[in-house]
Amino acid sequence: MQSITLKRLTITDTETLLPFSRKIFYDSFAHLNPAESMDAYAAKAFTIEKLTAELSNPDSEFYFAVLDNKLAGYLKLNFNNAQTEFKEPNALEVERIYVDIAFQGNKIGEQLLNFAIETAKNKQLNYVWLGVWEHNLRAIKFYERNGFTVIGSHNFLLGDEEQTDLIMKCELI
Repeated sequence: MQSITLKRLTITDTETLLPFSRKIFYDSFAHLNPAESMDAYAAKAFTIEKLTAELSNPDSEFYFAVLDNKLAGYLKLNFNNAQTEFKEPNALEVERIYVDIAFQGNKIGEQLLNFAIETAKNKQLNYVWLGVWEHNLRAIKFYERNGFTVIGSHNFLLGDEEQTDLIMKCELI
């Protein structure tokens, strides 16, 4: 397994994050969803303004995974009020964890998830949680292998299409 280098992002990385995050999102889900839904979601979620606001939030952290001097993936962690649901001070949310399709199979996702869990442990948090699309069986199995269990679900709007995300949690204490 090749080790990745993690680079914490700042506001100056917005111009790099925008096309990369859009590309990975489309690569991951376009073959499973209607183009109109993908485009409508991306038009709101992946804009300079939205990513700048997210990068400016002191309770969110973004990281690029770099392998062989190339962007291989990225991670977004949320703490406190930046969390999309629970907003508990003793929890960390993994809001986004993506690996570029060209780098899949290199254990990059595992390294990113391990980093998230170690970050939570270092901050003495009680658990890590995330949402994952119910039809993303590969990701669900990956999270289960890494100690996550399903604790509920919530609705997710992809454009006008309502989908279900499973809420998964990994207890740290």
